[in-house]
Amino acid sequence: MVAMSTNGQCGATTAKGSPCRGRSVADTGYCRRHQPPAEEAAEPRSTGSTRGERSLREEVEDLLKRAVDRLPIGRLFPALSPGRVVETFRAGIEKVAPKAREELLRSARNFLIRQATWLATDTWKGAWTFLSGVADQYRGMLQRRARGDYEVDAYGMDEEFTDWIRPAFRFLYRFYWRVDTTGVQNVPGQGRGLIVANHSGVLPWDGAMIMTGIWEEHAEPRYVRTLYLDWFTQIPWVSQMLTRTGQILAHPENGERLLNEDRLVAVFPEGLKGVGKLFRDRYKLARFGRGGFARMAIRTGAPIIPTAVVGAEEIHPTFRRLHLVEKAFNMPIVPLTPTFPWLGVFGFIPLPSKWKIHFCDPVPTNRYRPEDADNFLVVSKVANQVRDSIQKKIHELLKERKGVFW
Repeated sequence: MVAMSTNGQCGATTAKGSPCRGRSVADTGYCRRHQPPAEEAAEPRSTGSTRGERSLREEVEDLLKRAVDRLPIGRLFPALSPGRVVETFRAGIEKVAPKAREELLRSARNFLIRQATWLATDTWKGAWTFLSGVADQYRGMLQRRARGDYEVDAYGMDEEFTDWIRPAFRFLYRFYWRVDTTGVQNVPGQGRGLIVANHSGVLPWDGAMIMTGIWEEHAEPRYVRTLYLDWFTQIPWVSQMLTRTGQILAHPENGERLLNEDRLVAVFPEGLKGVGKLFRDRYKLARFGRGGFARMAIRTGAPIIPTAVVGAEEIHPTFRRLHLVEKAFNMPIVPLTPTFPWLGVFGFIPLPSKWKIHFCDPVPTNRYRPEDADNFLVVSKVANQVRDSIQKKIHELLKERKGVFW
C-alpha cells in the first residue's frame, strides 16, 4: 500500500518499484496517470483486485494453462512449462493499470476461447495427416512419372502435368496480373474455334493467360491449343512446357488438323514482330502475316474469335533490341528492358501489370467455300476484319483502364 503524498509529488510506485516523479492532481495525491478508480479515491490505492477481477483472472489462467498443455512447447523449451507461462502472465498483468486490467483480461479470455479449436492437439494431428497424405500422393506420382508411367496424346500433351501446374497459372491470373476477362461467352464451349489475338511480352505469357481465362471463366472449360513460333524451341524449358500443356508448332497443317478435330485453337498472327515490339510501338498491331489464320478458318469452316489483350506490353517493356547480340548468338530477340540484362536471370521475371482480355464477337467463315481459302481477296477481307476488330477493342480497353499497374 502506498501512502498519499502531501508535498505535491505523486504517491504511486512505478512498475520498476521506484517512486513516481509526476506532480499530483490537487486533493488526490496522485498524478493523472496513476489516478485510482472513483470508488477507491477516498482511500489509499491497493494492489489487490476485486472478487470479479480475481475470478476473471483465474479463468484466463486456467485457459492459458490448458492451451500450453495442448501444444508440445514444454518438450521443445522446458523453461516454457504451463506453470512458468502462467506465472509470467500473472506478473505481467499486475503491472497493468486497474482501469485497463479487466478489459485486457476479457480480451485474453475471448481470444483463448476462440483459438481453442486450432490449439487442440487433434486439430494439428488431423492437419498433419492430411498434409502427409498429399505429400505421399505427389511423391507416388513423381516416382511413377520418373519411370515413364504417364500418357500423352498425339501432340505430346500431358493432361496430368497440365492439371498439376494449373494452380501456378491460376495464381498469376488471379493475383499477379489480376486479369479481367470479358466476352468469354463468345468462345464456343464445344466444337471447333479459332482464337486470334494480339501478341506481346517477349515470352508467351499472353497465350498462357488466354488459356487460363477460359479455364477459369468459361461455363464449359476446355483446353486451348496454341500454335507457337518455332524460335521458342531454342529455349529448352519453354518448349517443353509448351508441348506438355498441349501447344503445337505453328504450321498451317497443324492448325487445320486440330480444327478438323473440333478443337479450340489460338494463334498470334503478329508472330515475332509482336513479341519483339518496342515499347514506343505498344498496342499498335503489326502486320498479320499473309493471312494464314484466315485460310485455316475458311478451309475448316471454323469461327474466328478476335481477342484483345491489354497489359502484356508492360511486363517486359522493350526499349531497344540488341541486334548485334542477336546476330552473334543466332537469337531472334535479345531485348533491352528495365530489368534485363541488368538483373541477370531475375530480369526474366515479368512486371505485375494489370491485364484485360476481351473475346470479341465471332467472325463466321462457314459462309465461304473451302476453295475460297485460295482467293486472295477473300482471305484479305477476313484477315482485315479480324485485325480491325482487335485494334478497335484494344483502344477501348486502354481508355477504360486507370493505370498500368491497377
